[in-house]
Amino acid sequence: MNQKYEPELREKIIRLYLEEGRTLNSLTEEYHLGKGTLRYWLKHTREECDEHTGQSHVELQRLRKQNTELRKENDFLKKAAAFFAKEVE
Repeated sequence: MNQKYEPELREKIIRLYLEEGRTLNSLTEEYHLGKGTLRYWLKHTREECDEHTGQSHVELQRLRKQNTELRKENDFLKKAAAFFAKEVE
């Protein structure tokens, strides 16, 4: 039987499993769905989380590199400003 489940219901059931520690058996009985269905939802959710984590890690590396470059530029500009301030005096 190919039953469609609303995305909101899927999210609710996944949250109950992951955050509240409900068991597969209790959720499949309460919501009348197969264990395979719930396992598939959980696997799909984990894969999505892994994908987002990977993207976040790449973005974090890019921002750290940019931060380092900006700090170097800032230090250079401070030294240049101090140098020119001495010449003006």
